[in-house]
Amino acid sequence: MFASRVSAATLGAALILTVAGVAAADPPIRIATIEPLSGPPAAVGKWWTNQAQFAVDQLNAGGGVLGRKVELVPFDSKSSPAEALIVLKAATDQGIRFVFGTAGSHVALALSEAIAKYNARNPDARVLFLNYGGVAPELTNEQCNFWHFRFEANGDQKVVGLLQQVLASKNVRKAYLLNQDYSYGQAVRKLVRELLAQKRPDIEIVGDDLIQLQKTKDFAPYVAKIRASGADTVITSVWGSDLILLMRASHDSGLPARFYTLNSHFIGTPTAIGEAGAERLVNVNAWHPNVSDGKLQPYYLEFKGKYKEEWNHLPIKAAVEMWARAIESTKSTDAIKIALALETMRYDAGTGTMSMRADDHQIMQPLYAAVFTKMGPGVKYDAEGTGFGWKTEGRIEAEELALPHRCKMERPR
Repeated sequence: MFASRVSAATLGAALILTVAGVAAADPPIRIATIEPLSGPPAAVGKWWTNQAQFAVDQLNAGGGVLGRKVELVPFDSKSSPAEALIVLKAATDQGIRFVFGTAGSHVALALSEAIAKYNARNPDARVLFLNYGGVAPELTNEQCNFWHFRFEANGDQKVVGLLQQVLASKNVRKAYLLNQDYSYGQAVRKLVRELLAQKRPDIEIVGDDLIQLQKTKDFAPYVAKIRASGADTVITSVWGSDLILLMRASHDSGLPARFYTLNSHFIGTPTAIGEAGAERLVNVNAWHPNVSDGKLQPYYLEFKGKYKEEWNHLPIKAAVEMWARAIESTKSTDAIKIALALETMRYDAGTGTMSMRADDHQIMQPLYAAVFTKMGPGVKYDAEGTGFGWKTEGRIEAEELALPHRCKMERPR
């Protein structure tokens, strides 16, 4: 009798240990971020990697996805399409099936094309590209593909939002265009010229320069050209070190022009601008810390407390959370099932409903136009400890940004 009891107890304990061992052995769901982690754009790449890690940590704190932890594996693109393809292979060789990123549309375009080709060759190991950074319009137009989803407004949408502020200002008479010489900068330049010609032909374009991406060390000659042109307004899509150096040169020269930008919320830029940008720097973004409803401020403050950096790139949070919801809803990590769930998803990431447009895999979401100004009414939180922060000048609803697309989506059979 005693022996039987021991045997039963031993067996029960063994079964408990076995079940626990299986549960503990469930591997994490791994995702890759491909970002520039070295070279001039590394500040942005590391900052966005931190934001992705924070979003993953929030998932894991809530129990993970399908009861499994999520593990983020960062890779360094070095802001090079060729290098990005090398690390993409490293990620797929490790069995990672979800790629998030990325700073630089030139890198995003290379990744999107490579992932589509990889999936055609490897139908049993397909990969999804969840793009929260590359905003070149062609990614959801001529070069769209089923495996790519964009969670950030594309370049055309951001330009439309920004130009609403330009067009509404009676003080704009002469505009100078300055953009980086790659897919994104070229697309912005083209659309700005078209929209100004259509809607405000009275605005004279007095200068139009394309610069090498992250190569220019001295912007004083460009600032001198802007001053000589008599421009009262500069419209620019430059980002990273280029924007920082441009604003420093503008400040040093005392240039009075107002800058309309798409990326001046990027890390380090508010610090570089400081008081020189007060009341003359306007930016368009999906969110900023002083949005009046305050729904995302706790998230912002928790991130800032942990990393000692600003959090303001909502597309990263949206990409991670919508991806997790797609997995939960399908009870699967199969790329096709997740893609189909994402295509029809409507989701409130904190600024109202955003939805993925199935025809081109472009997110539809509102944007905010904000002016850089001293703390006070409408500016509770400053940027990077500067004493200056973003104050809402306007909100552009998702419906106003639902631009026509040229995507001809080929779907897997």
